[in-house]
Amino acid sequence: MELKITCIPGDGIGPEIVAEAKKVLNKTVEKFGHSIQYTDILMGGASIDVHGVPLTDEAIATAKSADAVLMGSIGGDTTTSPWYKLEPSLRPEAGLLKIRKELNLFANLRPAILYDELAGACPLKEEISKAGFDMMIMRELTGGLYFGERKTVTENGVRKAIDTLTYNEEEIRRIAIKGFDIARKRKKKVTSVDKANVLDSSRLWRAVVEEVAKDYPDVTLEHMLVDNCAMQLVKNPAQFDVILTENMFGDILSDEASMVTGSIGMLASASLNDSKFGLYEPSHGSAPDIAGKNIANPIATILSAAMMLRFTFDLDKEADAIEAAVKQVLKEGYRTVDIMSEGCTQVSCSEMGDLLVERI
Repeated sequence: MELKITCIPGDGIGPEIVAEAKKVLNKTVEKFGHSIQYTDILMGGASIDVHGVPLTDEAIATAKSADAVLMGSIGGDTTTSPWYKLEPSLRPEAGLLKIRKELNLFANLRPAILYDELAGACPLKEEISKAGFDMMIMRELTGGLYFGERKTVTENGVRKAIDTLTYNEEEIRRIAIKGFDIARKRKKKVTSVDKANVLDSSRLWRAVVEEVAKDYPDVTLEHMLVDNCAMQLVKNPAQFDVILTENMFGDILSDEASMVTGSIGMLASASLNDSKFGLYEPSHGSAPDIAGKNIANPIATILSAAMMLRFTFDLDKEADAIEAAVKQVLKEGYRTVDIMSEGCTQVSCSEMGDLLVERI
């Protein structure tokens, strides 16, 4: 198989971590008999410096012509960078919002995994963290409260703000289908999170999810209210496989889940449209303070590349090989500075990439 991948190195540590992800991808496809065609585009501050805008129409067209997009990081220091003296529509992050819209990326995937070797970084009690956890939060990305009609008015001298939470059944159905499809690649369990005891939108959400579940008899479905889910994430995170939820709930819960892993440098993510196309990126930022020092942790980007192999190309064995290499390197005690602990061996960004290549 030939994989057509558009790469966005981006800003800050982006070029360094994308280079290591490419290195690992190249070794993986070589081992399994595939090939890759890469095309790089500019986005964010890097694009502003060259084109004056955070994302050009030509770059969007290039991304659309690929099978998937692999991205590093976008943005810089908001207090010192000249990019943040521009109007909001011309700042680096506007490029990310634009590409998500242009590519119709409605399904956000945020895995949260606690590796045995990094359990000490988990802020939960040892009696909880020792069970480990491996969950995928599926967040609807383009609907709900964030995209509903909003306004602020003054009535009888009193200011009033109105935000509208709207979902139609098709928006719910397409994210539910993605959630169940991904559960089939995992432990075959979906926890649908809503607030059906209060909200009409949640009652519709629950009804449509139950309709979709009928097409997946091999996948277990449970419903959970969002407040209970927030508690369960710190009480018993091992119970979760796929958490399926709407935009605002997903925004909050995915950040909570990432915190209990204890290591943001390990967190991958993906945003998918209604085909197999996806944009894959680490959950962390551009870390401009360490850019160019070869000390960034590339594992989140490399795990994002593994997600790309699994969810866009259906290359599960290849994705497994990358994830197994990450576990092996951690087991052997190699760490970048952000996850360094006593008794381990500190390595650079490029050295971590080399170690993973050797173990593919």
